[in-house]
Amino acid sequence: MRLEGIHHVTAITGDAWRNVDFYTRVLGLRMVAKTVNQDDPSVYHLFYADERGRAGAELTFFEYPGAAPGCAGAGMVHRIVSRVGSPEALDFWAERLAGEGIRATREGDRLRFEDFEGLGHELVVNATPDEPLAAEHPEIPAEHALQGLDGVRAYSDHPQQSAPLLERVLGAESDGDATWRLRGDRRGATISYDPPPAEPGRPSAGTVHHVAWGTTTDEHPRWHERLRDAGVQSTPTIDRHYFHSIYFREPSGVLFEIADDGPGFTVDVPLEELGSTVILPPHLEPYRDELEARLTPLPDPRAAWT
Repeated sequence: MRLEGIHHVTAITGDAWRNVDFYTRVLGLRMVAKTVNQDDPSVYHLFYADERGRAGAELTFFEYPGAAPGCAGAGMVHRIVSRVGSPEALDFWAERLAGEGIRATREGDRLRFEDFEGLGHELVVNATPDEPLAAEHPEIPAEHALQGLDGVRAYSDHPQQSAPLLERVLGAESDGDATWRLRGDRRGATISYDPPPAEPGRPSAGTVHHVAWGTTTDEHPRWHERLRDAGVQSTPTIDRHYFHSIYFREPSGVLFEIADDGPGFTVDVPLEELGSTVILPPHLEPYRDELEARLTPLPDPRAAWT
């Protein structure tokens, strides 16, 4: 079995309004789901992705209103890496981010910046044969749009302690320089480890909560068996309605999830309506009025589009 690269990356925000503005207006992603954190339904779970809401392009956020800024430390992801199509696309993003007052650093075919809460991002020129996963936006030419997730960078004092799980259990291949690549039939992505800062990590706004690796609905149950047989402590398989999840920590401390590719958000709303309304799994639907009363009212980012 091989994992299909990254399914999604989930982070934390303290300000849903600014979060929606940054990821839809500035970065040009499509809001594909406004739902709730199923483990804490009092808070949002916001999903941004490509035009079709596909795994491999999903950045997601739990909103804890007013959460203080956090910081990444050992055992935490500190940078999310996304793909673009060309060096000219990096030029476009450097200019666009500068126009928004966002400082970006260019190093060859890489562009690094942070969102308004300090969450680290990096854009790289796509060097894979994977299908680009892009969203439409009136201010962003199609050839310059973000094309999906390329990987994550985490902090670890001893990255080699993660190697046995990554290679023998998850099927990753070493890519050198404390980097491992997880690749399936359709997509791939990497996880890289950097030396951690001296300051301990503090999970809160602007930090990554977990990284989800993708698989198929057919193979997902077999991953639970594989983790169990390898002695990896994990949650049971959890039905999230939109996909299924298994959670566990890898030896360096990063929280991993294995998520499958079905049925997706169109199980609740048509493709053209993704992100326009709050969607809930069936077991939470009876509490809709109560839950929506607690959530920050958010507009449909595409409501004003002609």
